[in-house]
Amino acid sequence: MSQATAPPASTAPVGATAQQGSEFTPLLRKVRGQGLLERRKGWYARMISVNLLALAAVVTGFVLAGDTWWTLLLAVPLAVLSARTAYVGHDAGHAQIAVGRRANRAIGLLHGNLLLGMSYAWWNDKHNRHHANPNHIEKDPDVGAGALVWTTEQAAVRRGFARWVTRHQAWLFFPMLLLEGIALKVSSVQDLRRQPARERAVEGTLLALHLAGYAALLLTCLPVGKAVAFALLHQALFGLHLGMAFAPNHKGMDMPDPAGERWGHLRRQVLTSRNVRGGPVTDWLLGGLNYQIEHHLFPNMPRPHLRLVQPLVREHCRDLGLPYAETGLLDSYRQGLRHMHTVGGAARPE
Repeated sequence: MSQATAPPASTAPVGATAQQGSEFTPLLRKVRGQGLLERRKGWYARMISVNLLALAAVVTGFVLAGDTWWTLLLAVPLAVLSARTAYVGHDAGHAQIAVGRRANRAIGLLHGNLLLGMSYAWWNDKHNRHHANPNHIEKDPDVGAGALVWTTEQAAVRRGFARWVTRHQAWLFFPMLLLEGIALKVSSVQDLRRQPARERAVEGTLLALHLAGYAALLLTCLPVGKAVAFALLHQALFGLHLGMAFAPNHKGMDMPDPAGERWGHLRRQVLTSRNVRGGPVTDWLLGGLNYQIEHHLFPNMPRPHLRLVQPLVREHCRDLGLPYAETGLLDSYRQGLRHMHTVGGAARPE
């Protein structure tokens, strides 16, 4: 499985635990010295304002278009802008936007719960556990056995219809992403039971307001059949877009052995992550997640600084002899799908 500029992760020198613990410190010192962890409030204010104005323009177009099947075409830009909205919630959850926790939470609740119907608290809890131990089969919720599996051990114990899905999961991956937009909303509502009463009240109220506003907008402008068709198309395209942004990041990369040596922060994040090459368009489409290695090393770094810190990270990894995985977008999908196909082989008849 080619990783372009990086050799296989298994060739990386292991080193002593104490040495691994100190590998990140010089890089962190250099990054802080260049001010790359400082907030970019002006950049985020402009980006958020443009996104909100674009959303308002699409909604206005939706209202003006009225009862016609052509209105369904607006589901495409709405899905793209919904993904931009999710990226803002993601950045707020990492405290990239504001200094204080309260301000970041307010931004996250606005963009996640109210605008998307997706729980900010649920996403933060799940995503923070992923960042702490990426690709760790026992600690990362993103590689737990669910509709898809990520290890041959998970695949081998599948039974019934789930086993059939596992056999064909590489082929089914992108079609299944069409359900992701709805799945995110279902998981958000289910998570309300876990949340403390005060947090549950705020999150639940905002989720209900989103659902009521979304339904009112659709049913006011369209008859029920067209409204349902628009909602399904919008959520399908939103889930596909969001899934395609997250898919290249870790699938097919190293998975730490739970019984093996514990990696330090640098190796734990670099060896399990993959960057996607590209320019401004790639940055915009993937919300900066194409700099996955840098994002995992510095999760609270503002998005516009990720491309600036990349040369420092790449050079630091090269000095340590540490693989730095970077490839094109299409090849990143190919690598991930190949891993899924290989894993699914454990559920296929011999």
